[in-house]
Amino acid sequence: MTDYFVHQSSFVDEGATIGRGTKIWHFCHIMPGAVIGERCNLGQNVVVMPGTRIGNNVKIQNNVSIYEGVVLEDDVFCGPSCVFTNVLNPRSHVSRKDEYRATLVKRGTSIGANATVVCGATLGEYAFIGAGAVVTSDVLPYALMVGVPARRVGWMCRCGERLHLAGGRGSCARCGTAYVESDGRLQPS
Repeated sequence: MTDYFVHQSSFVDEGATIGRGTKIWHFCHIMPGAVIGERCNLGQNVVVMPGTRIGNNVKIQNNVSIYEGVVLEDDVFCGPSCVFTNVLNPRSHVSRKDEYRATLVKRGTSIGANATVVCGATLGEYAFIGAGAVVTSDVLPYALMVGVPARRVGWMCRCGERLHLAGGRGSCARCGTAYVESDGRLQPS
C-alpha cells in the first residue's frame, strides 16, 4: 500500500519516487527517475519526466509538463498550462538531448497561468511570475515579473502580497514582514 494517492487514469512508472501525502490526479504520467516530494498536488494532465526533482508542498495545476532538467524547490506553485522548456533551439529532425539546459525554480516561487519559463533560468526565492509572462533570464528573489519578455515591475512578499516601498523600505500590509531594497535586490530586514 502506498502513502500517496494516484487517480486510476494516471500512470506512475516503476523507478519514480513519490513522497507521502502527495496527490496525483487525472491523466498524469510520472516517468522513471522523477522525484516528487511530500504533500504535493498534481492536477489533471501533468507529465513529470525523468531527471526532474519536485520538492515538498509543490502545487502543479492542470496541463503542465515538467521536462528533464527542471527542479522545483519546496512550496512552488505552477499555474494552469504554464510551460517549461529544456532546449533553446529545438528541431524535430535534430537530436538536442545533450544540450538540455537546467531550470531552477527556488523555494516559494509562483508561476502564473500560461507563463513560459525558457530553459537555463533560475527563478529566485518567492519570485512571482505573472500570467502569460515569458521568462528568458534569471529572476531575482521576491521579484514581480510580467510581460513578454518578462521584466520586473515590483516586489512581492513571501506571503504573496505586492509590496509598496518608500525610500527602499516597506512592510507587507497582510503579514507585516519588513523588507529593505539595496543594490537592486530585496531582502527581509
